[in-house]
Amino acid sequence: MTSFSIQNFGCRVNQAEAFEWASELQERGLRLERDFDRSHVVVVNTCTLTGRADRDARKFIRRITRHNPKAKVVVTGCLAERDPAELERIPGVWRVIPNREKAGLAGQILSNVEAAPEAGAQAYRSRALIKVQDGCNMSCSFCIIPRVRGRSASVPKDVILGRMRRLAEDGFSEIVLTGIHLCSYGRDLKPPSSLLDLLQEIEALDRTVKVRLSSLDPRLLSAPLLGYLTTSKKICPHFHLSLQHGSEAVLRRMGRQSTVAEYRDAISSLRELSPPAGIGADIIAGFPGETEEDFELMVEFLTGTPLTYFHVFSYSPRPGTEAAAWPQVDDKKKKERAALLRKISRQKNLAFRSLFLGQELEAIVIEKKDGAADVLTSNYIQIRVPACPAEEGQRVRVKPDRVTERETSGTIID
Repeated sequence: MTSFSIQNFGCRVNQAEAFEWASELQERGLRLERDFDRSHVVVVNTCTLTGRADRDARKFIRRITRHNPKAKVVVTGCLAERDPAELERIPGVWRVIPNREKAGLAGQILSNVEAAPEAGAQAYRSRALIKVQDGCNMSCSFCIIPRVRGRSASVPKDVILGRMRRLAEDGFSEIVLTGIHLCSYGRDLKPPSSLLDLLQEIEALDRTVKVRLSSLDPRLLSAPLLGYLTTSKKICPHFHLSLQHGSEAVLRRMGRQSTVAEYRDAISSLRELSPPAGIGADIIAGFPGETEEDFELMVEFLTGTPLTYFHVFSYSPRPGTEAAAWPQVDDKKKKERAALLRKISRQKNLAFRSLFLGQELEAIVIEKKDGAADVLTSNYIQIRVPACPAEEGQRVRVKPDRVTERETSGTIID
């Protein structure tokens, strides 16, 4: 039987796309294989947000074509949209499918391989993912995503609700809603809708499935949306914000059209309304023109807010973006600044996780091996447990009993 595997780079939207492909390919007679070197078809879903993302994707593609030369290597995603010709030149690549043709990816594969009925399918991930929105209408000076993903496009609510019902029937206990600019959901629909409208309809479904949200734009967190996110019993108390910086001057150059005070108010509101919530952020270090004063203002901002972790990126010039043409910060200085921010993130995360020692928390089993398991709490704390009777994807109660800078360990509560 023809087997396939999927390697993702980048955002949760890519993960959601891969989740859909894995389901469709299995339903139509292919077998999911975890070992890339044993797969007949390898799908590589790329990212081009940074230069490192580009390099990681190319490196993986070349590795697969060396170690598994008979495989049909299909490359898609944002790098495939931005520079398909470069990827087509890599020996061993079978197909390059840009973002605008992703909807037909499974069909292209199935029309060129032998498929057979499959008695059963395995879950691609322990948590289900649904892409509810794609693209972005914003014009940040550093970001290439609108160019490779296009304008904001929302999936109709009835389609999303139908998928939610099917995934619940399939046994998934947590579903992650993803989007490139999730907070703009529904604005392009006719009649117009909103993320709040969608979430309220999801809440009305008679299901016990938990919902986790991907990145949120603090500029679009209205008071009604904030109130709903922090009081719903269905939504996990975990909020990841697209902040990018903590200096007013840098935010203006980024084209973020927001102020540090507005960021601070949004984060403070989330913490006040949801005390146990995990609150994360995307942060860029070394943006063009970032002075020592700008960086110190960002450190002061991040240290003083109730954020519980940051995803830190060293600024990477993206071809065709406005900021790529500006004078750049020295690479060594970028790395030093990023390293300091990651250190602060680790310290804040350690303090946050320590707050829950000895408390019972709700979690989902995300990976299980040799009896032990990694579980993820609703407020985004990953906990290692030595024994777990539940299977991957099932919800459990866990009590953390040890916290270090690198990990949290605990026990499952019967």
